Amino acid sequence: MTGSSPPTAGNTHVLDSSGSLEVRLATTEAEIEAAQRMRYDIFYREMSAKPSPEMAATGRDFDDYDPICQHMLVVDRDDNRVIAAYRLMRETAAARSPKGFYTAGEYDIAGVVKARAGQRLLELGRSCVLKEYRTGPTMQLLWRGLLVYVIRHDIALMFGCASLPGTDPKQLALQLSYLHHFHAMPEGQRVRALESRYVSMDMMPKEAIDQAEALRSLPPLVKGYIRSGAQIGDGAVIDHQFGTTDVFIYVPTANIDPRWIRHLKKKTAAEAGG
Repeated sequence: MTGSSPPTAGNTHVLDSSGSLEVRLATTEAEIEAAQRMRYDIFYREMSAKPSPEMAATGRDFDDYDPICQHMLVVDRDDNRVIAAYRLMRETAAARSPKGFYTAGEYDIAGVVKARAGQRLLELGRSCVLKEYRTGPTMQLLWRGLLVYVIRHDIALMFGCASLPGTDPKQLALQLSYLHHFHAMPEGQRVRALESRYVSMDMMPKEAIDQAEALRSLPPLVKGYIRSGAQIGDGAVIDHQFGTTDVFIYVPTANIDPRWIRHLKKKTAAEAGG
């Protein structure tokens, strides 16, 4: 936790900071549009996502969920530039959407939502970081900001779709098999990909997997989830629009290292006390 500094007093939208970087919730349309432009640069220009004509015309990634979600940003205060973002959707927001949670378009999450009725849920989505900032310190700050949000709002469960680059599962056999064999959700609770989109992740026998190599080769965000106690649903989903292979991420707050939670609870309590 070294290198972090407390948010400015009274700025409840600020979650944490480190050096010139600050992680905070967007409070204006201009900040959300800046995040959408960054998402467009990463998903459609750097990667192989396919924009709609409206997205291409505006140079922004957007959909019907953006207006009902909160947007967590990492901003480089040296030039006031958005360099990373997460889209956060609570169960109260999902209730206002005709489609419910975004994840429901890929996975059958009805059982999890029912089992967690009355608890506070947080769907994670549209996570991205500018290429030059994809470093350990940025990822740690992004994760710390997320955990501060979880503590402030008493979130019991984080979940969502996490992406691996590419749409050929055979090219991802090591990563998918590793997640399937070593980090699966418990059998009775396991979320499964929708039948029409289901792709088996059991592509290699467990004994053939080099765990260290598999973990090393995961995208940084997926690796971060795993190291924080995430569990993985049954089946991958090919997202042809974004050129990715998605897996279901399930992160009960109870699974997160309690030392992180204790530290951040103390920190947020101290900040609230002025």
